[in-house]
Amino acid sequence: MILPTCNMNLLRHPLRYAISRAYTTRPFVPPSQLRDLDNNFRAFQASGGSQGPTRGRGSGSSGKGRRRGRKDEEDGENQEWEPESTKVKPDSPSFYTGRPVYYDQVIQLENAISSARGALKTLQLLPLPTFARESLPPLRPVWKGQDEMTTDFQSKMTTSRYRRVTTLLNELNDYLRIATTAGCTDLAAAIGQIVVLFESGKKDAFLARGKRKKVFLDNYGRSYTFGKRKTSAARVWMIRVQPRTTSAQTEEPVDQLSESAPSTSVTTTTILVNKIPLAEYFPVPADRERIIRPLKIAGVLGAYNVFSIVRGGGTTGQSGALSHGIAKALVAHEPELENVLRKAKLMRRDPRMVERKKTGLAKARKRYTWVKR
Repeated sequence: MILPTCNMNLLRHPLRYAISRAYTTRPFVPPSQLRDLDNNFRAFQASGGSQGPTRGRGSGSSGKGRRRGRKDEEDGENQEWEPESTKVKPDSPSFYTGRPVYYDQVIQLENAISSARGALKTLQLLPLPTFARESLPPLRPVWKGQDEMTTDFQSKMTTSRYRRVTTLLNELNDYLRIATTAGCTDLAAAIGQIVVLFESGKKDAFLARGKRKKVFLDNYGRSYTFGKRKTSAARVWMIRVQPRTTSAQTEEPVDQLSESAPSTSVTTTTILVNKIPLAEYFPVPADRERIIRPLKIAGVLGAYNVFSIVRGGGTTGQSGALSHGIAKALVAHEPELENVLRKAKLMRRDPRMVERKKTGLAKARKRYTWVKR
């Protein structure tokens, strides 16, 4: 079977034939924007270059568009094409990002770090040896949290972004430590102004957390401390035993008072708990030993009068709270005993508490007896 020549060419080059058919037979249709622009320009030529209303997309009521190189018939001046609205250049290079404020702040921090590093290198303070960097005085910063920085940066502060900002701030804080130690007041003040902007308003309260408040003695030489253990709390007043006077004038009124008042077995060195002697309030010897343990370790047993008020819990908790309060009171009277009592773990509250009961269990960990049937 013999096919015609034209059909053979069609089978040999089907793609070229399809392309030529698609792009040679159909007329070219310009986009709507170009068509409107062409209509505007034709209306502008028809009006003789005068400003008037035009139709089409992007055209306003004033008709300000003009073409370069076209000579106006009326005044003979060369007119240029001027767009109706010019795009204003954004102030920030991060304007077209999703978080311009965040990136602007990061760029400013990086510039501040670069400037501080250059200034320290000029003063020959960088790079520092390892031993010199470790000997710098600590300058512990407290940066704002993620919620506070979210408000300042006007974008959600994720963990990765927050870590990036705090890393830059820590580096800037290291330069502040170096400048402060070296006595560069101007550089330290400039860096400090930037660091203060990102510090938390709760810095003082955060740094004071965990520090023990100093106990002061009143006009009579008494100390007031507070001890805790489990759910018990103890308020302790402690005063040094006053030496007795041996003059005859002071003995007479004491004898008169002793005759009129009922005699008690409480001596000047007795520990009173809720106005009751220690041996009566705590009948268990282990509880009494726990209370006087700080006095025995410090070697001042019988040298102080102790008056306390305990509330809450049982005998074990109350005795532990009282021991904690006595240890803190001893440090107030004799600060050199702090290391001894701290090594004995008497200055720190015992953190052990009763574990809570769990749902479905008899107690904290005890289970009910399993019955098969």
